[in-house]
Amino acid sequence: MNDPTVIHSTFVVERTYPAAPERVFRAFADASKKRRWFVESGGHQMEQYNLDFRVGGTESARFRFKEGTPVAGLVCVNEGSFLDVVPDKRIVVSSTMTIADRRISASLITFELLPSESGTHVICTHQGAFFEGSDGPEMRAAGWRKLLERLGEELSR
Repeated sequence: MNDPTVIHSTFVVERTYPAAPERVFRAFADASKKRRWFVESGGHQMEQYNLDFRVGGTESARFRFKEGTPVAGLVCVNEGSFLDVVPDKRIVVSSTMTIADRRISASLITFELLPSESGTHVICTHQGAFFEGSDGPEMRAAGWRKLLERLGEELSR
């Protein structure tokens, strides 16, 4: 039997932040805040980032992996479209990821922002189709866990 060309996966990552839902929502909606926690990191060099945060709006990021990473020098492009935005409550985005001009995945990601006694409970549900040779669901789930840690760092600024 041949290896499948598409791996489908759904995973959920949850975090609670000591910040009101309005503040957490702004960390998604404000381009400078989102850029800090979502696309700037030590593992790559940012080349471009755009955010048009509204239903029908888009988000795009282009970066090059730095030396010392398994894919050093390669360009990664993330492109997304906002399908649903309910202020302070929910964000739904469809996205694709391409590395070295090769599409590696397509995803539907839902963020639920729920008020809690200690602030906001965020539920990130990622539904993905990972194409042959891609990073796969385990690495993507690890990536989202790290991104939501970085969101926490942004909220503590």
